[in-house]
Amino acid sequence: MQQIDTQPQMRRRVVSLDLSLLPYAELREQILAAAVGGESRTACFANVHMVIEAQHNPDLARAVNGADWVCADGVPLLWSLKQLYGVSQERLAGMDLMPSLLEGAAERGLPVYFYGSTDDELARAVAVCAERYPSLRIAGTYSPPFRPLTALEEKDIAARLGASGAKLVFVALGCPKQELFMARLRNMVPAVMLGIGGALPILTGSAKLAPEWIRRSGIEWLFRLAQEPRRLFKRYFTTNPLFIWALMKQINSK
Repeated sequence: MQQIDTQPQMRRRVVSLDLSLLPYAELREQILAAAVGGESRTACFANVHMVIEAQHNPDLARAVNGADWVCADGVPLLWSLKQLYGVSQERLAGMDLMPSLLEGAAERGLPVYFYGSTDDELARAVAVCAERYPSLRIAGTYSPPFRPLTALEEKDIAARLGASGAKLVFVALGCPKQELFMARLRNMVPAVMLGIGGALPILTGSAKLAPEWIRRSGIEWLFRLAQEPRRLFKRYFTTNPLFIWALMKQINSK
């Protein structure tokens, strides 16, 4: 497997995660270069929920911090980097990066694979890609069972992904499942694996993207809560206060 030399990243810790500091354009180019070289790499997109999950789950913290890119996907993390280190970092959101990577993959002849989500959502994603990126090659799709996979099943999936020829694998299992899955399959799949969470419904139009002013203001979570109150109420009203408390402790310890 050819190794592409990408520039070493500077990282800074926010509570539990070591966030990559680099421009959006550089992140995109590094990922595409690694994909061209057939490298086995992983990219995680961190938000407040992931930070708090990782604080209480050492396996998740190791999986995310061991990724090649740990992207600040969420305005509160950008604010935190500024407050802690005086760093101005661009937002590196998976839902923004995925369409750009699909376009880049089409231009460079890189096959892509969609793993996770549901069969219906995967079918919609394939249809959308065929319309927007006619030259893009879809190497395959797979919606795994909801239950935990056996070691043998994961080995078979790794073999399936490798045999597909995919160079970019978009993993839509949600946190923490997708981050742990990618960490286990790292060095088994000659592709860049990206944990995209709920980005597929945004791509297909099944879910709405918050207006840009809401995304910039740091209250995107309220927009998402209004869309999915039953699923997200407990998450936001538990993790948000925990994050603020943990961040204040980190600031006061400096």
